[in-house]
Amino acid sequence: MSTCLGFAAHEAHGALTPIRFERRALRADDVAIDIAYCGVCHSDAHQVHNDWNNTVYPCVPGHEIVGHVTAVGSSVSRFRIGDRVAVGCLVDSCQQCTPCAEHQEQLCSHGPTPTYNGKDRVSGENTLGGYSDHIVVREAFVLRLPERLDPRFAAPLLCAGITVWNPMRRYGVGKGSKVAVVGLGGLGHMAVKLAVALGAEVTVITTSPGKADDARALGANHVLLSNDQQAMLAATNAFEFILDTIPSRHNVNPYLMLLGRDGVMVLVGAIEPLEPIHGGLLMRNNRTLAGSIIGGVQPTQELLDFCAEHQVLPSCEMIGIQDINTAFSRLQTSDVKYRFVIDMTTLRYVTLE
Repeated sequence: MSTCLGFAAHEAHGALTPIRFERRALRADDVAIDIAYCGVCHSDAHQVHNDWNNTVYPCVPGHEIVGHVTAVGSSVSRFRIGDRVAVGCLVDSCQQCTPCAEHQEQLCSHGPTPTYNGKDRVSGENTLGGYSDHIVVREAFVLRLPERLDPRFAAPLLCAGITVWNPMRRYGVGKGSKVAVVGLGGLGHMAVKLAVALGAEVTVITTSPGKADDARALGANHVLLSNDQQAMLAATNAFEFILDTIPSRHNVNPYLMLLGRDGVMVLVGAIEPLEPIHGGLLMRNNRTLAGSIIGGVQPTQELLDFCAEHQVLPSCEMIGIQDINTAFSRLQTSDVKYRFVIDMTTLRYVTLE
C-alpha cells in the first residue's frame, strides 16, 4: 500500500480539505500513476454536495486525470514507467458482458466502477479520485496520452470531451453535417470545437446574446437565440443533429421542432426529469430524442488521438488545489470559461493541520 495526499469532502456541502489515505498495493494488472493535472467537472460538485443521495464520505472527487506511470503490476504489458497516461470516469467493469465486449464499458450490465464514489470490484472499498497526488488503476482502463497533446489542457477531454464525442460519432456527425449545440458551457464549448473539427456546419443555440462572440470564436458558424421566436421559427427543420448540453430541467420541445427528417437530438446534460414532451413533434419528420453518457475506453482513446492530430483542446482556467472550494462556488454561477483544471503539483505546498 502507499500513502496518498488529496482533498476530500467529509459531509454534504462541507468544504474540501486535505486528507491522507491509503492506495492499494499493485495487483498484477494495475498501473500506478502520479497525477499532474485533474479537471474539475460539474458532477464533482454534485457528488460532493450529495445532490444524488448516494455519496460515500470521505469523498475524493476527480475523474479527469492526467499524469505519468510510476509502477506497473507483474502482468501489465501496455505501459512502462514514465509513460504519459490518462484516466477518465471509469476504473473497472465486468469486462465480460455484451456492452463491455463492444467497448461500451460505461454501459456495463453489472455496473461499471466509477473513478470515485464507486465500489472496488475486488475489495469492495470506496474508490477515491484524482484530487490527489497519485492513483492506482487497472491497466485496461488506463489511456495513452499522445505526445502532441498538451497535458495541461487534456484533462477535460476525459469527461466533457468524451460525453459530447460519443454521440457525435454514434450518429455520424461529419463533413457537411448541420449540427446545433444547445448551451455553451463546459460540454457545449467542447461540442462546438469537436463538431467543427469533424467538418460540420455548427450553430450554437443560446438564450444569451452576449455569448454570440464567444461561440464564433470557438468556431461556430451561426448563433441562434432560443428566445427569439421569429428566428426559431425560421430554423424549423434546419438540423440533422442537435446536442442538448443544458444541465437542468427544461423544455426540449422548441429544439425538437428544429430537427429535419430523421433528425436526432441527444441529451447529455440533464440528469433529471424533463418538462413534458409533445409526442407529435417526434412523430413528425421521424425525429429521435436520445440520451448518452460518457463513453468507453476505446472511444476515449480515439478522442485523445483525434484531438492530438487536430489540436482540439478545451478552454481551461488553471487553479491550485488550494482554490478548489472557490472554484466549486464559481461553478454554481457558471463563472468559468470553460473548465477548471487543477495543477496537482500544488499539493506539494499543502500541510495537514
